[in-house]
Amino acid sequence: MVSFTCSQVGATAAGGASPFLGYRWRSGPGGATPSSSLFVGRRLAAVQMRAPSRGARGGSALRVTCEKVVGIDLGTTNSAVAAMEGGKPTVVTNAEGARTTPSVVAYTKTGERLVGQIAKRQAVVNPENTFFSVKRFIGRKMAEVDDEAKQVSYGVVKDENGNVKLDCPAIGKQFAAEEISAQVLRKLVDDASKFLNEKITKAVVTVPAYFNDSQRTATKDAGRIAGLEVLRIINEPTAASLAYGFEKKNNETILVFDLGGGTFDVSVLEVGDGVFEVLSTSGDTHLGGDDFDKRIVDWLASNFKKDERIDLLKDKQALQRLTEAAEKAKMELSTLTQANISLPFITATADGPKHIEATLSRAKFEELCSDLIDRLKTPVNNALRDAKLSLSDLDEVILVGGSTRIPAVQELVRKLTDKDPNVTVNPDEVVSLGAAVQVIFFILKCGLFLQRIIVKLLLY
Repeated sequence: MVSFTCSQVGATAAGGASPFLGYRWRSGPGGATPSSSLFVGRRLAAVQMRAPSRGARGGSALRVTCEKVVGIDLGTTNSAVAAMEGGKPTVVTNAEGARTTPSVVAYTKTGERLVGQIAKRQAVVNPENTFFSVKRFIGRKMAEVDDEAKQVSYGVVKDENGNVKLDCPAIGKQFAAEEISAQVLRKLVDDASKFLNEKITKAVVTVPAYFNDSQRTATKDAGRIAGLEVLRIINEPTAASLAYGFEKKNNETILVFDLGGGTFDVSVLEVGDGVFEVLSTSGDTHLGGDDFDKRIVDWLASNFKKDERIDLLKDKQALQRLTEAAEKAKMELSTLTQANISLPFITATADGPKHIEATLSRAKFEELCSDLIDRLKTPVNNALRDAKLSLSDLDEVILVGGSTRIPAVQELVRKLTDKDPNVTVNPDEVVSLGAAVQVIFFILKCGLFLQRIIVKLLLY
């Protein structure tokens, strides 16, 4: 028996155009596992058509079901989900009512698993069993992440093959990074299912443009572990360009500057009138907002050690408190010229409790991070060179990722591109929105193929 399943949008596109189409092709006795699947980001009607058995009367059997596909930005610090609603990409709020979810997973002493904001809130009292910034370890060998491993409060070890494992003493288990990411994906999908009022089983997931094959495969494995069918892995800058250019009619050349929590990507693309072409890409997978946080952590710890002769970096609970305070100060310095840092009872000695009270100016922060800012220059210049473009050829510069809110980063972008960055897109949400849009363009590629298959089946 040969069976055929096609997936089709349950509503026409904007302007009354024909529905976007997708397909599954299955062959073998009783219908074997699909060798390929294509879907669209709006409501899908899955239509199964079977050729009648020899000698049977009547036409092909027809079965219709509906499903939705979402776009997921699986970020280092925060993650987001979007879906096509009313012909436009829309961010899906989580169970807590927020538009982004912390990419944090924790296990309590009783073995209970916590994911998202609730996991982040208890990190200070449970630092060894709270996993954050896991994206920096996914698909990596231990030899590649020595510096990153020193920045987290949980144990990062290697297995017999040199692969990264994350130690969880609360339950006596070591996790692969993709297993932790799978828990984040599971929460995102469960929350999206409740918001959209239907079970979500398929998604397009984004990754940094400079992720290698191992990291991309591990990300897809995370989806599989979460019980999610990852239809496609796409680059984050490409997704951002899709969200920006979704309704653009005129052709534009844009540069996407994507500085996330753990990675940095630059892409140059041509967008407009439904056409999106990547001209070049560059980046640094060891540079992100976490590195800016670490400069503040090191500054605080160094000053404290100088005054008290105590190394807080060796105290996991103190390190977690320093990390949270550093992130908070960094965010405040995006709008203020100085940030006050207060960490009472950071540790204790025979003389009594010790505290940290410090003021960090924006100028001092920029001094601490000056070399990180300099490292942002090379990928931008390389991307422009590889695209064979001059600054005058750029129409827009799009900022992606929460770390692009740092004033020194924005000023660098202005100097490098001679343009004010476009501020019409939300840097925290634009990638997930673009992932939802990507599903549509994914389907358009197979529309003609589907039409031919349907005609053959109907004639048969």
